[in-house]
Amino acid sequence: MAEKKNISVKVFNMAGEEVSKMNLAADVFGIEPHQQAMFDAVQVEQANARQATAKVKVRHEVSGGGKKPWRQKGTGRARAGSSRSPIWVGGGTVFGPDGRQNYKLSQNKKEHALAVKSALSLKAKEGLVVVDEIKFENKKTKEFVAMLDALKAGRKILVVVNEIDENIFASSRNVGFAKVVTCDNVSVLDLLNVETLIMSKASAKAVEEALK
Repeated sequence: MAEKKNISVKVFNMAGEEVSKMNLAADVFGIEPHQQAMFDAVQVEQANARQATAKVKVRHEVSGGGKKPWRQKGTGRARAGSSRSPIWVGGGTVFGPDGRQNYKLSQNKKEHALAVKSALSLKAKEGLVVVDEIKFENKKTKEFVAMLDALKAGRKILVVVNEIDENIFASSRNVGFAKVVTCDNVSVLDLLNVETLIMSKASAKAVEEALK
């Protein structure tokens, strides 16, 4: 089978000017997206994010109900031993969540890698912007927003860098439509949930190396 050719992409600076080109590995950024692998990865991430704190009170946890509501026989009504019975209003709940639910799911490493490659390949076709270097001299939100505007990134953005230093963190934390992550923490859900993926040149190479 012939080896796939690398994908050539433009590289911009933070001012939105094209400065060079670079090749991205076709086996990471140019594969045929695997829908099931991506679906499984998103399902695993969302399930594992659940806190499982929902809980109802069962019969013995509801206050009251110590006294038998009426005598056993002779009243013409159905026998009742407690007003906290599940069939009574205000009684305990049957078969509800008990606060110990386990929603954890897992995905094997090869399938997860395939899911990440699939999501990256989708973005490489439309929505990937590579920047030569993402670095801020000051902690200024307006500088971060100016970079996004210069790159024409839209309003649902994922920025991937090698390392989140203090200036990048402070400059981006108040921008609600953009999320900044490191190259070793790229999530399939994040990739699929944004319009534009902005990667520094170094982070794109790091992701390549990790997924090859």
